[in-house]
Amino acid sequence: MIDRLASMSVFVKVADKGSFAAAAAELDMSAQMVGKHVAALEARLGARLIARTTRRQSLTELGRAYRDQCRVVLAEAEAADALAEDVAAEPRGRLRINASVTFGSAFLAPLVLSYAERHPKVDVDLVLGDRRVDLIEEGFDAVVRIGELADSSLIARPLGPYRLVLAAAPAYLAQNGRPSHPRDLAGHECLVFLGSSETRSHTWRFRQEGEAEDVRVAGRLRMNDTRAMLHAAEAGAGIVMGPEMLIAPLVAAGRLERLLPGWDAPSWPMHVLYAPDRRPTAKLRAFLDMLVEAFPRR
Repeated sequence: MIDRLASMSVFVKVADKGSFAAAAAELDMSAQMVGKHVAALEARLGARLIARTTRRQSLTELGRAYRDQCRVVLAEAEAADALAEDVAAEPRGRLRINASVTFGSAFLAPLVLSYAERHPKVDVDLVLGDRRVDLIEEGFDAVVRIGELADSSLIARPLGPYRLVLAAAPAYLAQNGRPSHPRDLAGHECLVFLGSSETRSHTWRFRQEGEAEDVRVAGRLRMNDTRAMLHAAEAGAGIVMGPEMLIAPLVAAGRLERLLPGWDAPSWPMHVLYAPDRRPTAKLRAFLDMLVEAFPRR
């Protein structure tokens, strides 16, 4: 019995080379054997893959579709054969990672340190910035993105969501009172994240059991760095909306107090993106596993 995968490989070679003779020369087998492989596939399918005449041969419509599918199957088979080797391989080489400044400095940097200790043969470049980089053009192995993803050929692996919460220092609340509803924020000093807008106002969005509330807030202090805003909040300068992952430890330490716990502030999806290689390298696979473990989906 002729091996089906072998026949698929021969058929793809014939399709690429344009003739049985050229494929036979490339594969170092007889043209007769090449013909047997193709005939075995056609018999199995009950249809012609290659239209043959005395002068030329060409793929049928089925042949073109079958050739494309064969390439997928052969690539998957090759990946499966190499799996044991990949699993056993020790991560090595250079790993380039990109993320936003706030998330990268607060959460990714400690993870990278742990990764580097665990895999001493890997050199790690952690590049932080809020500019959207081109992963392939700029040579990154993986990029952590927060927010909705645009259509892309990249593989996106979901992580836990990036949740925002509201908080303020006990001293600020003692002096200015505690808001009980999002509308109350309009009368408070709020720490506004300074993004692309140069205005002194900003909209904070909240939801509670299907009810939505958008509040225009304002404050004397505007900053473009989340950690700086948290320092200002700890000093009693105002109410801050920031990432739960950063605020939770400050609340646990008593330096900030959580506000409006019954209302949900915005929550953004978070993903790690990488190129659509069929077999991620050992160094990348090890990093992805650590990242998913550190930021699990709930």
